[in-house]
Amino acid sequence: MYPDSLQGLIDELARLPGIGPKSAQRIALSVVKRGPVDARRLADSLVGAVSKVRPCRECFALSDGELCPVCANPTRDQATICVVEGERDVLAFERAKAFSGRYHVLGGVINPLEGIGPEDIHLKELLERLRSAEVQEVILATSATVEGEATARYLARLLEPSGISISRLATGVPVGGDLDYVDEVTLGMALEGRRQL
Repeated sequence: MYPDSLQGLIDELARLPGIGPKSAQRIALSVVKRGPVDARRLADSLVGAVSKVRPCRECFALSDGELCPVCANPTRDQATICVVEGERDVLAFERAKAFSGRYHVLGGVINPLEGIGPEDIHLKELLERLRSAEVQEVILATSATVEGEATARYLARLLEPSGISISRLATGVPVGGDLDYVDEVTLGMALEGRRQL
């Protein structure tokens, strides 16, 4: 139906996560309609990102240089490290503007069923950071999945002897949420993580 070159673009776009065949088709048609100048700008951005972006040498978030903007910022709180699963988690915290410390990106969670053990994520590097820095608190902000919880518990046991304060990101009922629509696991975690008023 489409010319081979356009179909090739559609097929490549459809391979990206979160983009289905119809979205790929819309994006490809939009790129073609915009013309060669916009297409070249998009291509240059893709090539530039792939060739320049790399993990920060300290926290493993994505960066254009040796250090990400958070690690390079001397005004960030050096005493608190928020441990997250992936780069998207760092972006979520930064959008919320509620955290002024530093991050450590694990690059995944412990998942024996997928063959991912503690040695496959950035745990060793986290321990090295904690030995060399003046960290007073580690916030475990892994997801509330079985694997995220297992990773948080593993980390808590691993860090306990260090004397550093270890906290877990709260989970539970969303603000404005109706209890009738909250699943049993979330409701149970909210009850377990309740705090005194």
